[in-house]
Amino acid sequence: MPRAMSGNEEDWLALRPQEPSPSQCCGGGCKPCIYDLYEKELAQWERAKAKQDRSLLTEKREQVDLPPSHPGACALMSSNSVLNPDTFTAFSVSSVEQLTEDTYQYKFELPGNSSLQLSLGQHIVLRGIVNGLEVQRAYTPISPGNAEGYFEVLIKCYEAGLMSQYIKTWKKGDVVFWRGPFGGFPYRPNKETSLEKLPWSYQENTYTGRLNEDLMKTIINSCRRRPFVLICGSSAFNEDMTRYLKAAGIEENSCFIF
Repeated sequence: MPRAMSGNEEDWLALRPQEPSPSQCCGGGCKPCIYDLYEKELAQWERAKAKQDRSLLTEKREQVDLPPSHPGACALMSSNSVLNPDTFTAFSVSSVEQLTEDTYQYKFELPGNSSLQLSLGQHIVLRGIVNGLEVQRAYTPISPGNAEGYFEVLIKCYEAGLMSQYIKTWKKGDVVFWRGPFGGFPYRPNKETSLEKLPWSYQENTYTGRLNEDLMKTIINSCRRRPFVLICGSSAFNEDMTRYLKAAGIEENSCFIF
């Protein structure tokens, strides 16, 4: 017969980290992912259990208790950024603006003159609770990367979206939890204003100005195999590109418009 657990074993099992559910992963390729954090916490729990020392479980406390406006919050936050990729930090909603039927712009407070310190292409992860289910999603702030004292996000809410149900309840003064930043890629804008200033190896295959039908045909015909084309732009741009691609022999099933 299996041996009954002692009270001590039951206590330790109650302290064991719970494996995340799929809804808790935002799918944004975050490093660390919530599953990485779980593995880290599980290893910490296993070390503490092996040594029968519960103090090892509290070596690093999460900084999710205080909103930035709280007097003690600044002491918990990094001097370089108020964000932390490993733990969630609380931020207060300072304004809510409805821009369209289902699109809202939210502004959040940052302590003092601090900034998110985001680089190009980075995003942050939001945590919400909907009907007892924890959900996480990734969003990219629309405020300037060097904005001081605040940051803003623009969110489209979907009627059937789990996170949307949570977001639509926000009002001024609510506390919301974010972690990050994640992602990003190196980008250095050139100062180049003409083909003559480009390195010679780039000049031959570089074009300036708006794409046109002839140029599109030239590009398509230079491909060794028929390409799959991704289009993202204004409605007028998308319509033009679709027409040019069709003229170049690219069918609709070989295009995707964002």
